Amino acid sequence: MPYVHDTLLRLQKSSPAQTEFYQAAEEVLDSIRPLLDKDKHYREQGIIERLVEPERQMMFRVVWHDDQGRVQVNKGYRVQFSSALGPYKGGLRFHHSVNAGIIKFLGFEQIFKNALTGLPIGGGKGGSDFNPKGRSDMEVMRFCQAFMTELHRHIGATIDVPAGDIGVGAREIGYMYGQYKRLTGSYEGVLTGKGLNWGGSLARKEATGYGAVYFAENMLQDRNDSLKNKTCLVSGAGNVAIYTIEKLYQLGALPVTCSDSQGTIYHEQGIDLGLLKELKEVRRSSLEAYLDTHPTAKYIPVSDYPTDGHAVWRFKAQAAFPSATQNELTLADAKVLLEQGVYCISEGANMPSTADAVDLFLEAGICYGPGKAANAGGVATSQLEMAQNASMTQWTFEEVDNRLKAIMNGIYQRSSDTAKEFNEPTNLVLGANIAGFRKVADAMIDQGLV
Repeated sequence: MPYVHDTLLRLQKSSPAQTEFYQAAEEVLDSIRPLLDKDKHYREQGIIERLVEPERQMMFRVVWHDDQGRVQVNKGYRVQFSSALGPYKGGLRFHHSVNAGIIKFLGFEQIFKNALTGLPIGGGKGGSDFNPKGRSDMEVMRFCQAFMTELHRHIGATIDVPAGDIGVGAREIGYMYGQYKRLTGSYEGVLTGKGLNWGGSLARKEATGYGAVYFAENMLQDRNDSLKNKTCLVSGAGNVAIYTIEKLYQLGALPVTCSDSQGTIYHEQGIDLGLLKELKEVRRSSLEAYLDTHPTAKYIPVSDYPTDGHAVWRFKAQAAFPSATQNELTLADAKVLLEQGVYCISEGANMPSTADAVDLFLEAGICYGPGKAANAGGVATSQLEMAQNASMTQWTFEEVDNRLKAIMNGIYQRSSDTAKEFNEPTNLVLGANIAGFRKVADAMIDQGLV
């Protein structure tokens, strides 16, 4: 379709050298072609040309000093992509790999993910190339305060409500919230992922991982199957991976892998969840220390990874949960997964599978839950935190978890029903993208050229 092709070409000219953003945009625009062919008014209203350009982009310098008194300079970002459905909503990522293209890819994905939840939230994303790993608490605090000093003028409880992402946990959210409160004099729900004592929601930390597992269970139940007794591969060792593993155990599955930036653990008897939490949430140490307690487990350092992919996907299983970062699952990994018996994949990370890996999964007709649908539990529960803040109440863990489970079921049903509407019943990429796009596009048309 020349219309989509021409839009992507213009995008590459207006946003040069942003590879991940092009990948995300192409994946969405290619999959919504059937809708654009069917409903010409989306083209007449210039919807895709408007959607690929953020409503607002902020880039700013963040200056702070380290424990030795040396001046440090980082770059900060906030991209407010779409407010058609509600306040901008999306996480902040602190990682050395962050650049404008990464933030725009994440923000673009967030538009459709948030739309799929059925909740009144728009799409945005932000972050910095600051890496909190190896930094002292005081250094992290000074950076977060400097970052929020620049960001605070662009956010608010009914304007833009950031959350955490890679490198931004409860510690970082706390430091940023304290600085926001100092600068504005306002105690409001401007950030989610807050501490339970000062406006946070129970089950928020668990939400993305739990949600990815709920989504997988929905896919399998539609095929008269379940996760019970399934061997599962999980990548990552952060919140998403840890609580994916926890929920898998609760549903009777056996997760046998996890990974961090230095290597992968394979434990045939099942990952020791208590030890994993201690290593990553308390000690903040490498997974290699897992062997001190479980010497029979296998540790594969990054230096021993296959040249064409990731070690975490090279074991026999029935289900896989990519829960680390973008493009971590290659075409070679996808081929091995299918050969090893995996027939259910639910993405806990954002765009973790490369485009050719996704094509292979769709061609195979397996249960494949794309990130914008399968990992929407985190942002959904962030909105539940916003609702609790607005009403000055706190719900029980069970109430939040039940709402999360219902939201994930709704996301699956919307994606599945839309895929069936366009005669591709197993293609949840198409279903999720069209369902999310149509909701946002219709709201944009209703609101005029703004």
